[in-house]
Amino acid sequence: MDAVPSFFIIVLGILFVFSIVVRSVRLTLQYERLVILFLGKYAATRGPGLVFVLPFFEQAIKVDMRERFLEIPRQTSISKDNAPINVDFLVYYRVVNAPDSVLKVDNAVRASLNIAATTLRSVIGDIVLDDVLAKREQINDVLRVKLDEVTESWGLKVTRVEIREIEPPREVQDAMNRQMTAERERRAMVTRAEGERESAIMVAEGQRQSSILKAQGDKESAILKAEGERQSQLLRAQGFAASLEAISKEAKDLDEQTMALQYLDTLRSVGTSASTKFVLPMELTNLMAKVTGQIASKNGVPQDGKGS
Repeated sequence: MDAVPSFFIIVLGILFVFSIVVRSVRLTLQYERLVILFLGKYAATRGPGLVFVLPFFEQAIKVDMRERFLEIPRQTSISKDNAPINVDFLVYYRVVNAPDSVLKVDNAVRASLNIAATTLRSVIGDIVLDDVLAKREQINDVLRVKLDEVTESWGLKVTRVEIREIEPPREVQDAMNRQMTAERERRAMVTRAEGERESAIMVAEGQRQSSILKAQGDKESAILKAEGERQSQLLRAQGFAASLEAISKEAKDLDEQTMALQYLDTLRSVGTSASTKFVLPMELTNLMAKVTGQIASKNGVPQDGKGS
């Protein structure tokens, strides 16, 4: 009977030791750290890997060292020109000092959420509405710097801030829509005008090329025509020169009798014409005398009209 209680005592002892060992040994991952408090005071930061925690005397608080993000819900802020703007954004951060994230702030995530909303209102309040809509990247940088200044003492590092949506007032949205419509119409008109200008340039270029080609054609045609006329004149001149040369050769053999006969033949042609008045050259009398003398000499008649 005494052996049964002893067995239970041994089993309980083994379970107690096992539970102590389980509670004493912690497995931490690569991105995790354990902040160790010994009797309520900071003792060390341990991990990653197997970490031994002294039971009953040490308390281990696990801290995730990976980069995470906070989704800041939509906040209504007033711009510098008193325009209400709804903004929501994301804050990316990571823990760079595990003890400070545990010892210097109660809840780092909630504290960061509140300080982000407050900082957003402060930043937007220093900017006019047009700059809020146009300078989103600059606002992101300003928010990141201001948040990082506050969270640095908590062991956090703000790596990036991204504004997801900015919603201006309804009347501003309507004005923006009208402006966008006018801008699209302006761009369409500019595009159409550029197209017409390009078309006009192409037409003018085509006409210029056509004029150039026509002028070149006219020039070549004129050159060819002039060349033809020159060749024709040259041929006519050569023909006339040959004719004169032939006449000159023939004229060498002409005597006074032949010339007289030519004069008589010409006078006969003139006499048969319908004219009633004739103009005779002065040389005709001398010519006729020579012809008469030559005929008389051939017939044996003296030139003075007397017989021998």
